[in-house]
Amino acid sequence: MADHAKPWTESMPDEQFQFIHDILAAPSPIGLEAAMTQGVLRPYMERIAPAGAAVRNFKGHAGVVLDTHPGRDDLFTVMVIGHADKIRMQVRSIGEDGKVWINSDSFLPTTLIGHEVSIFSEDPAAPGSYRRFDGGTVEALGAIHFADPKVRSGDQGVKKEQLYVELQVHGEEKKKQIEDLGIRPGDSILMNRPIRPGFSPDTFYGAYLDNGLGCFVAAESARLVAEAGGPSNIRVLFAAATYEEIGRFGSRVLVSEMRPDAVIGVDVNHDFVAAPGIGDKRMSPVTMGKGFTMSVGAIVSEQLNRRVETVARDNDIPIQRDAVGPDTGTDGMAGVLGNVDCAATSVGMPIRNMHTISESGCTRDVLACTHAVAETLKALDAEETEPGTLAERFRNQHPRLDQATPQRHPG
Repeated sequence: MADHAKPWTESMPDEQFQFIHDILAAPSPIGLEAAMTQGVLRPYMERIAPAGAAVRNFKGHAGVVLDTHPGRDDLFTVMVIGHADKIRMQVRSIGEDGKVWINSDSFLPTTLIGHEVSIFSEDPAAPGSYRRFDGGTVEALGAIHFADPKVRSGDQGVKKEQLYVELQVHGEEKKKQIEDLGIRPGDSILMNRPIRPGFSPDTFYGAYLDNGLGCFVAAESARLVAEAGGPSNIRVLFAAATYEEIGRFGSRVLVSEMRPDAVIGVDVNHDFVAAPGIGDKRMSPVTMGKGFTMSVGAIVSEQLNRRVETVARDNDIPIQRDAVGPDTGTDGMAGVLGNVDCAATSVGMPIRNMHTISESGCTRDVLACTHAVAETLKALDAEETEPGTLAERFRNQHPRLDQATPQRHPG
């Protein structure tokens, strides 16, 4: 029987799943993230914000932050960051035969072929106004009959320079037909694939789980904290950053400007157990369906991790440890990259097929991550019994391995 006090043990309610759908469906390519941040997240944040909170926009990018205590720089401040930008393809050039040549960005070229895409093009006659062109597919070979024998046998792959969007243009002056539409080099291209429930229970699949799911966790943890009365002793910044996929630049700006004392980056993670050809490399045994993940290594604060792990244990929230080596690979690095002294960690959800059109996840992992973040924030708020308590503890309670307890084999 499901434990109704533990939502991560149950199927996600339809309303919550629809919210994930709406976040992931928002066209939010790198540099053009406002559809997600301003169109979906900001209205939601304004609706669930606790009394006195404010939602902030920025000049140079489309990031958004729900600030529980605007102007209270004296409070211990925690930032929870997801990133709203999606990897995208871009138009490179237009061929005489009407082919729209594109780059592959962070996609494997072979994963793109045959999939439907949408081109988002700024109107040359009205800068700042955008149009959407649907009905195109990504191609590279045209047909197996035209492929090199090595490609047909699988001995050779498809090169990124071979990729183009097929818009079915025919007739005379094919290139001019495309140019007359106003499609130009640099226009963004996104997969046209909304998420949908998966075959297995509590699963879903589609494009761009990376990283609308992190933004969902930030927004939903904000709701949970607000419904519990909001933080009284600490300031929390629930953020959707930009530019993560090209170097985590948006989160650097956020932490540099808002100076949090602690950062919790939320991003998707890999299901290493299910990844083809990875199991024998002895990666962390992180897998879909067994809970949220917590990074260990790189710049991660063991003090912050200790609090996350304690909350997970005390609330029976399933948690998986992920060894990340020199870099978390997420916005959890923002404090260091933004040259801000803050404790940082990275949490997330294991998914399969990252950076493809068929990314797959488990709703129970998403709920586990959401509630772990919310409960960690509540615990930090309760720990700040007097102003400065948390800051003092984070400064003076770094783990001392020279004080580690010697252990012997139990025999």
